[in-house]
Amino acid sequence: MKLNSRAFSLVEVLAAVAIIGIIVFLALPNVIQAKLDSEEQMVITRAEALNISISAYITANGRSNAGTNWAATSTATDVNAAKYALVKGYMAYAPINLTDYQPSGYTFELGSLDAKVGIKRGTTPILY
Repeated sequence: MKLNSRAFSLVEVLAAVAIIGIIVFLALPNVIQAKLDSEEQMVITRAEALNISISAYITANGRSNAGTNWAATSTATDVNAAKYALVKGYMAYAPINLTDYQPSGYTFELGSLDAKVGIKRGTTPILY
């Protein structure tokens, strides 16, 4: 009696699954790191957009008026939100709240008019 088998054996299927598992195991850290890098680049891009909008705000209002308005926000409950309210009109894409503009896990800190926007991931500052 001749066996004419056209199916894969259990050993062949297990070997294929093991090989695929090894490939995934080796590739997964690179995929995760690429995702983290792209999120960080998005945050930096948004911080730069805020820096540009601050420059446009200074140009449109004059340095002395902009400085006076900027300093007046220091008495607000949420200083960053108050400063964002001043400059969001100078951005191409500006959600209503600063928290909607910040990706989750990151925070922007709007300091003085002369300083770049600060970025933090949790409590760790990110330098760019």
